[in-house]
Amino acid sequence: MNDQSPKFPDQEELERELSEFLSKKYGRPVRVISPLMVAQPKGAESKKSPSDSVRKIQFDIKPEELEAYLDQYVVKQDQAKAILATKICTHYHRIKWRMERGERYAHSIGRIKNNIILMGPTGVGKTYLIKLIAQKIGVPFVKGDATKFSETGYVGGDVEDLVRDLVRAADDDLELAQYGIIYIDEIDKIASSSHLVGPDVSRTGVQRALLKPMEETEVDLRVPHDPVSQMQAIEQYRRTGKRDKQTINTKDILFIVSGAFNGLAEIVKKRLQQQGVGFKAAVHSRVDDHKFLQHVKAEDLIQYGFESEFVGRIPVIAVLEPLEVEDLYHILKNPNSPVIQAKKEDFRCYGIDLKFQDEALWTLAHMAYEEKTGARGLVSVIERVLMGFEKRLPSTSIRHLVVTKDLVLHPHETLESLLKDPESPQQRELYERMVREEKEAVRQQVLKKKKHYVHNYPFVFTPERLELLVEQHVKTGEPIEGLFDVLITLYNQVKVFEEEFYEHQGFKIHFDDHAITAIMFKALAEDKTATAVCRDISRDYDYAFRLVAERSGQIQFILPKGAVENPEVYLDELIRDTYRKHPLPSEALPSQKGSST
Repeated sequence: MNDQSPKFPDQEELERELSEFLSKKYGRPVRVISPLMVAQPKGAESKKSPSDSVRKIQFDIKPEELEAYLDQYVVKQDQAKAILATKICTHYHRIKWRMERGERYAHSIGRIKNNIILMGPTGVGKTYLIKLIAQKIGVPFVKGDATKFSETGYVGGDVEDLVRDLVRAADDDLELAQYGIIYIDEIDKIASSSHLVGPDVSRTGVQRALLKPMEETEVDLRVPHDPVSQMQAIEQYRRTGKRDKQTINTKDILFIVSGAFNGLAEIVKKRLQQQGVGFKAAVHSRVDDHKFLQHVKAEDLIQYGFESEFVGRIPVIAVLEPLEVEDLYHILKNPNSPVIQAKKEDFRCYGIDLKFQDEALWTLAHMAYEEKTGARGLVSVIERVLMGFEKRLPSTSIRHLVVTKDLVLHPHETLESLLKDPESPQQRELYERMVREEKEAVRQQVLKKKKHYVHNYPFVFTPERLELLVEQHVKTGEPIEGLFDVLITLYNQVKVFEEEFYEHQGFKIHFDDHAITAIMFKALAEDKTATAVCRDISRDYDYAFRLVAERSGQIQFILPKGAVENPEVYLDELIRDTYRKHPLPSEALPSQKGSST
């Protein structure tokens, strides 16, 4: 028996059969022509649509929007944040403008890219700022160290390696990589020095090697001296008979360089004094450095040791301020601070909840300031204070720890005392008070942010769900803004599930507000999507609803909280209640007979 399915007609057969059918129907010759069969005019190129990853880039983000985002995470640095937000947004708006006009691959003669130079002492947040911006916009980001280029000379191989690293950061998506950000730290180390001879050749060479990538050049993704790349090229030629040269153009890659620029402030100060600007004080502190660097010009950078062509490739300058004790405290106090959140996560992975008293944060800030390494000092100090607790507590029954001023100043003695009396009522009371205070502080933050979200998503953010958001943030440390987006996603998943349930099962269901909140709670607690939660709780919905429909004809159901938290009990009660209200005639007879006797 031949059970083979009929052969599906090819494109020409389909066109012929459709043409014959339409000719008979309309009584005149009709010919169907597939767009694939239409010859393209010579020289015409089909417009390439952006890849899915490129479509996710926020090309249209506005400077004030990006600056407000940075304000949530970065303390101080108002001027630098404003400059970065403005020029980086302009960079991506310019790309979008060209894309919309079909000039994506056109070369704009004389166009100057908004490459940026960041100046500031170590630990003020230069790298952190750029990482935040790249994440917000949705572009790949790589960081390199200029000192490594100095070690290998001025061939330029290392410079182009950064572009290749960017492609890897984009998961080999060339189209996405061409809009990425390359960040080069310690750029001041490649400035030539008038009293040195040997290293200066290398430093100047590195500057020149950066000129073309910072403006526009084609970078070969296969490294000439890399044996792996050579083997891949040989294999490609063996399979296809073609030498495929993969390159990436750097014209839309944004270059940001940074450094401490020790000594540059003195050059600026001398120039200003010669011009009679009125700066008389000697440069003697980081604060003074910042004051003078605000007035830096291209001529100062050239005198510092940079080639004029190199300085011309970096038209935007942003200066970051040194961090004082109060700034370090505010970094620790910031709910989005990666310093505190990272340490809480270290303990949370052992099931231990970590809280910090305000006095402890001030003490840590003072200790970190003495390190003279900016925000980096905060990490060092916290690690030093809590290392013993992180080692010993996971082996005990202790599941919460409050970091007090006394603990910061005397960590060893506090740890020994805690181990001797792990069930201390005073410790428990202190922890519970800290939890209440933290929740109240988070509620205040949520109230500040909720206006925008409630206005745009009034059905999503009920008071009950805002409280759920507070609980989730206190429990996990997830960013508040991110949790707003998570609740929106969970709500939409519930609504999509309702529609799909009707399409597949034929019953219209609607979870009430309390039920949706319960779904969100389960999704967050179990780290699932709302879709997965709905599927879990609805396994018996179809069967139960059919029993109800057969008896009562009901096909629409408003589902309460109980249908989520205990679906079996809810469905049993629903069926019993339906059978009681809609008895069959045969079920009603016994009671009728009993009443007649």
